[in-house]
Amino acid sequence: MSASFTQLLIDDMAALTLLISFALLAQHRMLSVLHWFAAQGLLLAATAAVVAYSSGEHELYISAMMTFLLKGLLMPWMLWRVIRKLHVHREVEPLMNSGATIIIAVAVTLFSFHVMQPIELTSDLMTRNSMAIAMACVLLSMLMMITRKKAITQVIGFLAVENSLFFAAIGATNGMPLVVEIGIAFDVLIAALIFGLFFFQIRNTFDSMEVDAMNASLIHKDDHE
Repeated sequence: MSASFTQLLIDDMAALTLLISFALLAQHRMLSVLHWFAAQGLLLAATAAVVAYSSGEHELYISAMMTFLLKGLLMPWMLWRVIRKLHVHREVEPLMNSGATIIIAVAVTLFSFHVMQPIELTSDLMTRNSMAIAMACVLLSMLMMITRKKAITQVIGFLAVENSLFFAAIGATNGMPLVVEIGIAFDVLIAALIFGLFFFQIRNTFDSMEVDAMNASLIHKDDHE
């Protein structure tokens, strides 16, 4: 592949990653959120493989395979099992309506492009055009955590933040050292396992996965004490 075609392919993948971040914000059904999260992991793996080919950084092939297995397959499967066992199928009405959330998301994206433009102009990397998108994806994932009420959706938002940070590392430096990426990957996997245990404990304790219901239960308990 020519350098121009490879750069165009990377830019297209970055645009698709941004669209997936918007899709995650717009979903209300848990399985739809999970499907888009899995798609984000698979696209991230494909992006790492393309960058590895274009830059000659062969360590990124290992990162791409780990991303494909962990973020594209294993973690979505683990979350799907948790959702099925807890019978949580739909996100309740978010803190803000969809229209307001999308407007804020667009503003966050424009802000990211404005902030990152001077940095992109000084970079000679093939992935320089994806830096602003990577920053936007990080902020959009944080917005997802803020605007959702169910603990599971907030955790998926947290994992999407980690995906976006990995995408930012690819765009800014052609990837972190392999030993760092392996450590982070296993940290995230362990965090996902711990979150799964917490979900079941929360359900048994509060009989709900909604953050508002948990707060109300704790306030009610304090009033009785």
